[in-house]
Order: sequence, then C-alpha cells, then structure tokens
Amino acid sequence: MPAIVSLRSISRTYRSDAVVVAAIRDVSFDIGRGETLAIMGPSGSGKSTLMHMMGLLDTPSEGRIYLEGEAIAGLSEDQRSRLRARKLGFVFQSYNLLPRHNAIENVALPLVYSGVGSKERMRRAERCLHAVGMAHRARHFPKQLSGGEQQRVAIARSLVCDPAIILADEPTGALDSRTGAEVLGLFRAMGENGQTVVIVTHDRNVAGQCKRIIRLLDGRVVADDAIIPQTPNEASRI
Repeated sequence: MPAIVSLRSISRTYRSDAVVVAAIRDVSFDIGRGETLAIMGPSGSGKSTLMHMMGLLDTPSEGRIYLEGEAIAGLSEDQRSRLRARKLGFVFQSYNLLPRHNAIENVALPLVYSGVGSKERMRRAERCLHAVGMAHRARHFPKQLSGGEQQRVAIARSLVCDPAIILADEPTGALDSRTGAEVLGLFRAMGENGQTVVIVTHDRNVAGQCKRIIRLLDGRVVADDAIIPQTPNEASRI
C-alpha cells in the first residue's frame, strides 16, 4: 500500500526558559492510502503534538515529514496553508462551528478560502451534508443541533475540499456513547470507501474501530499493531 504520509525520525522539543520538554521522540512510520489508523495513548503521550505536525499545524524539531511524497520541511507558512487546504481535513472534539452560520454555510466555508464560486460551494456542501445524513438540517444553526449533529456537520466540512487525509482529534470525546458510536460509524464507512482517516484518541473503544493502532507513551511509539475492527463492546477488551 503506497504511503500517503511518511514520518522519518520525527522529534518535537519545546523550550521555555531553562525547561526543555521532549513531546515526541524519534518517531518513524508510514500511513498507507486508504488506511484507518488510530494514534492512541494517555494524556501527555504526544498524540496531539504528532497530529499537529502531520496536519502542518506545527513543525518537527528534528526529522522529516512527507505528504504524498512531498517533503514539507522548508515550506513557508503560506505554502503550508495552501497545502493544508488542498490535502487535509480536520475534525476536532469541540466541533468548531461558527455560531452565526447555518450548517451548509459552515460546511462550505473552506471552499471560500479556495476561491470556489458560491453556487459550486453550496452544491459541494450539500453533497457532503447528504453523505453524513445531515442534508435535512442544512439551514439549521449550531445552537439548534445536538452534539452529534454538530459533529456530523464538522465531518462534512472536513470532506468538502476532497482531502487526501482526514485527521480527527478525539472526535467523540464530547459525545455520549450512542452518538459517539454513530460518528465512529461514519469514519468507518469513509475508510471502507478508500478515504485515509487518522483518529487521535485515548479511548480503547474508539481505537478498536480502526484497522491499525499506533500506541504512544512518553512521546515514543511503543506498539504498531494491525487489528480486526471490533464492535464497541469487543473493542473495550483491547
């Protein structure tokens, strides 16, 4: 399976006055196109730092990252922003929807920055809302939607630019178990349709829905396991 993301000896160190914190330590792995991958570990293990570097939101102190074979080291912030807009979709725990925009406007927003015309923006946004079962709520505002519905809208927004990879940071963390399972079902379906999905989580049930789990501890990869996705109850035994 060709790699869509390659990390080579990645480290990330933060310095504040005399304090040095090594958040990521010499991490290397590939993510294949169409993989559904969980990056799992306890709080402070470096999961989110690793995702931010893969998502071009942060840069490694050492090592190299390749996105679809392109080395991202040395790119300007402008170049990184354009690459991020073209290649990556993000889903966060807190949804990050704009309260004064309805669902379809929130989904269409990334296309504004890509210079897509208004009619085409609405067409693509409607298609993505339909894909996540939210077309009937297109004109509703975030305050009129449940948490699960808001996360579905956020997932639709992550898909609207047809990204190469979806990066999801604790995407079910603010949801109840039933709604979280529904959202995980969307990610699973995306993977089955060939979308590359990386989910950052500390939750065994969430990780158990993926086909591969990379486990972090103190900034290092301590396991990299291919698994058979489980039902939520079975996943709790991982």
